[in-house]
Amino acid sequence: MRCFELVVSVFCNNSTRRSVFAVFCLLLPWFSGPALADDETVPWSHAISMHGSPALGPDQPFPYANENAPKGGTITLGVQGTFDSLNSFIVQGGWTSARGMRERQFGNNVLESLLVRSYDEPFSLYGLIAQRVRMPDSREWIEFELNPNARFSDGTPVTVDDIVFSLDIIRDKGRPPYRNWYAAIVEKEITAPNRIKLKFENGENRELPLLISLAPIFSKKHTDAEKFDKSSLTPPVGSGPYTFKTIQPGRLVVYEKNPDYWAKDLPVKAGFDNFDEIRIEYFRDETTLQEAFKKGLIKALQFRDPARWATGFDFPAAESGDVVKIEIPRGVPAPMQGIAFNTRKEQFSDVRVRKALRMLFDFQWVNRNLYYDLFTRTAGYWDNSELSSIGRPASDREKELLAPFPDAVSPEVMAGSWRPADADGSGRDRKVLRAALAELKNAGYALKDRKLIHETTGNQLAFEILAKNEDEEKLALAYIRTVELLGIAVNVRSVDPSQFEDRRTKRNFDMVFNTWYASLSPGAEQYGRWSTKAADAEGSFNFVGAKEPAIDALIDAIVGARSRDDFIDAVRAFDRVLISGTYAVPLYHVSDDWVAHWKDVVPPEHHSLYGHEFDTWWSSTAQ
Repeated sequence: MRCFELVVSVFCNNSTRRSVFAVFCLLLPWFSGPALADDETVPWSHAISMHGSPALGPDQPFPYANENAPKGGTITLGVQGTFDSLNSFIVQGGWTSARGMRERQFGNNVLESLLVRSYDEPFSLYGLIAQRVRMPDSREWIEFELNPNARFSDGTPVTVDDIVFSLDIIRDKGRPPYRNWYAAIVEKEITAPNRIKLKFENGENRELPLLISLAPIFSKKHTDAEKFDKSSLTPPVGSGPYTFKTIQPGRLVVYEKNPDYWAKDLPVKAGFDNFDEIRIEYFRDETTLQEAFKKGLIKALQFRDPARWATGFDFPAAESGDVVKIEIPRGVPAPMQGIAFNTRKEQFSDVRVRKALRMLFDFQWVNRNLYYDLFTRTAGYWDNSELSSIGRPASDREKELLAPFPDAVSPEVMAGSWRPADADGSGRDRKVLRAALAELKNAGYALKDRKLIHETTGNQLAFEILAKNEDEEKLALAYIRTVELLGIAVNVRSVDPSQFEDRRTKRNFDMVFNTWYASLSPGAEQYGRWSTKAADAEGSFNFVGAKEPAIDALIDAIVGARSRDDFIDAVRAFDRVLISGTYAVPLYHVSDDWVAHWKDVVPPEHHSLYGHEFDTWWSSTAQ
């Protein structure tokens, strides 16, 4: 505006100057763009959604919780592993933090966010700490209005200063991918005493505002900013329904209900947080955990091993009906369980070697002999959903996305005809062995004296599989019995869960068991799992070391998709690139959650698309 005045004063006389300036003022709204007008006209809402509109109105509870559930009693849950930290958002100790502070299955018991997610929709968020929210269609900013009743567990109000502090501390000291998300905020503007607007460089990452809405909110007063990135057993002060009662590192954590919990009457909390006390006990191995459940020391437990699910209920409480088995259907893509390759290792740097080793997993033998034929073979990263590329030829839009990367997808994967090798169940299918050996020969290997030797280096193909429990060790040994037929030297290294996480985080492994959990709304979390930038970032989820330009471009396409159709095409193309890159030996999945419980804890009649959530259960003895 000042520059325009100077130009007019130089080139125009007084009379003309006044006329030109008047016309400019009339036209100013057109030249200043729609930004100010848009800011003023963007409506406030109780909820936002990634695509489309949220399913629920402002006063509707989540449909998978029983709003009439009684309150009271105790639930004791069990996990295999250990813990030495109470901060899962940093590199140090982030992988061995106490369960239950903030997670879907055990509840957001201590830490809450501005908005809360409904797990009965692909990706919709509803008001919690923020009672209202608004963002433009461009998604270049998002604004929150805090609920004036929001309180931390010490009774102090949640303020915009706490929001700014929480976003800044994780941006500066958190681990990927959290710090990457919060670093994308270019400006934080306090627009009113209880309002904050977060601005982004642009709206290309359309998921970013939703991810920011789920940031954990810490109390600025009670959080040590200087030591935030150090592993600590100092309980964080949050705004959630529970506080810490007992902390025994590596053994036990107990949460007790906050009687003054500020949000207990909100619609989004109806039917949640029903127990007075939540106990989570830790066990070094799966067998001990199972025995504790049989004795009633653990009240509810998810089962992942079909053998235990099929044969482990011959104890008196199960036979009398005091222990109940339930199979909970899931409406989300199957998780991709696999034995991951560390492609940073020389022996796995050639995709042909990885493809050969992928062929050698005899699913039919494993499923029949170890798992009572209860599993389904996994092929891609979004099986059992519309996002999967399996059995679908690439669409025209997918081909456009993949055109700059002609070597990123195998022809059979592009055509939708690829499937994992289907061995005959003998553990030594000659057809599969010959095909795998042909791939290995193309990669420069040859059989010499029953050893697979690289013809240039003279080294035998050899590697180690890292396992953290007896179930993984058993599966690894079954896989090895076929691999060794081609003269490959393999051994299994079993370590305790804390060592497992330490070695995985530091990339100190050749192959390792991993699960890539899937949703109906994959987005920016894929940067942390697969991007080139994350491959060398300490604490990232890119365990395999993937560095593929097509991956980076397709994640950009996923988070930038403006329609559901474009989003689906981008995810399917991404699925094809991951499959073609052969970053893991795909294993198997089931379509249900297998959960068993004692009758003194009760699950709701309906469950979310994602399966069970213990924070919607209640005690049968509660009033």
